[in-house]
Amino acid sequence: MIKREVIHIQGSEHENPIPTAVKVGNMVYTSAIIGSDPITGEIPEDVDQEIFNLFYYIEEIMKAAGGSTDNIAHLSVNMVDRKYKGNVNKEWLKMFPNPENRPARHTTEKSLKKGLRVQVEMTAVL
Repeated sequence: MIKREVIHIQGSEHENPIPTAVKVGNMVYTSAIIGSDPITGEIPEDVDQEIFNLFYYIEEIMKAAGGSTDNIAHLSVNMVDRKYKGNVNKEWLKMFPNPENRPARHTTEKSLKKGLRVQVEMTAVL
């Protein structure tokens, strides 16, 4: 039987009784990751800071799982308005500058919890 390892990242805790991420065997799956401030837990007024925080959490989750962002296979990006796609792409290109070494990604416009503009779910293979 493969054991599930729960991954907690300070600042990324959920209100509901669910973990930020889990590692099962060599797979890493996240719940919805939001761009809250790692210290205060508040959502920044600035959308670029919110998205910066999202990518910070992605990196921290991968470190805690024993991997790196090179292990990410897929990101699902949800946003309240597709106008934020350029803001996401800015951080995306910082994290994945090589066009031949990027995870798959799907972006969807949908309603999110009040105050959020962008959230991410991730799958990685260690």
